[in-house]
Amino acid sequence: MLLADALAERGLTLPPIPEPRGAFRPWSRLDNQLFLAGQICELHGDVLFPGKVGAEFDLETGKQAAQACAHNLLAALNDAVDGDMDRIVRCVRMNGFVNVAPGFHDVPLVINGASELFIDLFGDNSRHARTAIGVATLPGNAAVEVESIFEIR
Repeated sequence: MLLADALAERGLTLPPIPEPRGAFRPWSRLDNQLFLAGQICELHGDVLFPGKVGAEFDLETGKQAAQACAHNLLAALNDAVDGDMDRIVRCVRMNGFVNVAPGFHDVPLVINGASELFIDLFGDNSRHARTAIGVATLPGNAAVEVESIFEIR
């Protein structure tokens, strides 16, 4: 099955892979591990959620920002496996970074927006190891950035 088809079944579409905001690639492969570079919550170069979770955005909007990051990660993943979802074994690890206002402590709940999407798409086997960190700022003043590692065939 194609990844784009799996997303379409859920009413979602793959965005284009965002242009890197630095000297790096959207993905890199080492044997059967695929390292996806951090993606912010952007579309067509525009940050969808600029600002801090806990100030400009509430928890639910933060989760939407994390989902936008996951969509961008899926675009890079799709490119890396030539659209062939059958090559994806599972999500192994995820790191999430949330641009937070002082006193906001629900960072893991924000990153659930990305984790839950991957688990929905790839099954319970894709329940991954994860780190969720609150930070003072992110590229483009984005509310969230997420990176991940996948096992592929």
